[in-house]
Amino acid sequence: MSHDDFAFEPVRGLPERPPEHERILWQGRPDTWALARDAYKINWITGYFAVVIGWRASVGAVDAGLAGAVAFGLPYALLWGAAMTVVLLLAWVAARSTVYTITTARVAMRIGAALTVTLNLPFRQIANADLSLSKRGTGTIALETLGETKFSYLILWPHLRPGHVRVTKPALRCIPDAAGVAQILADAAEARISQPVIELQSAPAPVGDLVAAE
Repeated sequence: MSHDDFAFEPVRGLPERPPEHERILWQGRPDTWALARDAYKINWITGYFAVVIGWRASVGAVDAGLAGAVAFGLPYALLWGAAMTVVLLLAWVAARSTVYTITTARVAMRIGAALTVTLNLPFRQIANADLSLSKRGTGTIALETLGETKFSYLILWPHLRPGHVRVTKPALRCIPDAAGVAQILADAAEARISQPVIELQSAPAPVGDLVAAE
């Protein structure tokens, strides 16, 4: 029987129901293979094992021909297969436990498998958004926040902009159709920020009332 680990959420990906005037525009999560490639460096791992397997197989071939090449290279090929399985599993768990949400007022990120946190970023606190797009259409949208808000690198990873350790930037990492999502984010943020902010202030007491009070 299937089980939803996040059935306690009133709305998928959000810790509470949004206000009536706030609408969800988009929800998504990282692509597992793209996350394994960009965050967990599965291509680098494959390249490393390819060199090791080739080297050991060549040593075995010199000693005992084809049989020696197989005998020397096979154990490392099995290690490569195990490493690929572990990395893909980690990427799948990270992707499955993540929900990115764009509403008419904010960006929300529910992240973390063992320790789940939800990060809420109102548009008025986002200074800039940078899109990094791959040839396959997946990409990362990094968010730069205003003020001195700091985010823990360990809590955010891998949902952050790569290469920024000192100043971590939350990111919608390895999402499909990243260009389309970036356009949704840009339109929603522009519409939200262009809305006037009305502050209610108490009106001063009439002059007549002040004289009567005296």
